[in-house]
Amino acid sequence: MYHRFQFNHKPKKTHIKLLCTILLTVCMISTLLMSSLVSKSETDNAAALSFPASTQFMEQLDTKFSMRFFPGFSAQETTGPNEPRLLYPGGQPVGILLRTEGILVVGYSPVQTEQKDIYPAESAGIQAGDVIISVNDKQVVHDDELAMLVNQLGTQGSDITLEIQRQNRTLNKTVSPVYCEETDSYRIGLLVRDNAGGVGTLTFVEPATMQYGALGHMIANSDTQRKLNILNGKLVAANIHGIKKGVSGIPGEKIGQFVSNDALGTIEQNTAAGIFGTLLNRDILSQTVETKPLQIADASEVQPGSAVIYTALNGTQVQAFTVEIEKIMPSARDGKSLVIRVTDPILLERTGGIVQGMSGSPIIQNEKIVGAVTHVFINDPTRGYGILIRDMLDELS
Repeated sequence: MYHRFQFNHKPKKTHIKLLCTILLTVCMISTLLMSSLVSKSETDNAAALSFPASTQFMEQLDTKFSMRFFPGFSAQETTGPNEPRLLYPGGQPVGILLRTEGILVVGYSPVQTEQKDIYPAESAGIQAGDVIISVNDKQVVHDDELAMLVNQLGTQGSDITLEIQRQNRTLNKTVSPVYCEETDSYRIGLLVRDNAGGVGTLTFVEPATMQYGALGHMIANSDTQRKLNILNGKLVAANIHGIKKGVSGIPGEKIGQFVSNDALGTIEQNTAAGIFGTLLNRDILSQTVETKPLQIADASEVQPGSAVIYTALNGTQVQAFTVEIEKIMPSARDGKSLVIRVTDPILLERTGGIVQGMSGSPIIQNEKIVGAVTHVFINDPTRGYGILIRDMLDELS
């Protein structure tokens, strides 16, 4: 026998509020648990950028390169309000040459005296990652200019006051130059550089403006992981002549070389979403897989599942390789909004997965540009992060 139950009263408002509170609490706990699982398994990662170049690599081109300063190129609308935005996908290797604002301190070098090795600048409180702007109120741009001033003032027996930038602060530090027996000059014991270089991958080019995006993440100082503030820079032609295969715990690397010192394009921005500028030579567009521009994918269109990346493993030849998009995190704005896994057997055999130098390789899904490769998981080189194309275009515009 079935009994029919009848409720002759409505649920109280306090009961409804209690139920809503319980449901909300459960959702929040679930979200926190998922976030902790993701962060625990995927925090050990490295930017998939072959940067900076080794000393030998840079010496081939003379690191004291001079560069013309190219003014910023204003963004333009390339399509009508109802027309899709089109971009040429990249994948080509590019050489990156940067001149930084001021002179970057990258470490310490001992000043050799008769008694012992000393470090005057370190004792004065100067740190790796500091940017030297001026010496005794005289602005310095080149590292050899700094060395000349230090030696000149040291010969005169004068202390020097360095104006430095440290993160968002401007500081003054006074240092006494010391005569170095090894170099026969006065020094303050710093390792510095005023430029940097490396090899990365072009992500996209906008047809109407010839503006480009590359890398998908900022270029940072390798010692301090702080952003490099650039004075100017340029792209140059590069090719890949070798691969160091990645294994668990040790990221692999594309071994590249600069083909020419002639500018392919300007570098006008170094942002959290990559580097941006204007191409000066259209010839590089002929090296891509696609012969026509593609539509961009909105974040809502990106789905877990198969996709391809465009990148070069030999010379300048761009090839398509299959990957799997495993996770989409559109709220992440740190170049880690996608988790991808390499599935292509040829790419796995050649590189072990994602390697340094692959930063910026465009990700294509359903014939649309989805984003770009940015990082590799150190303990699992078959997997890594990517950035949504939306985030790169936000920086461009």
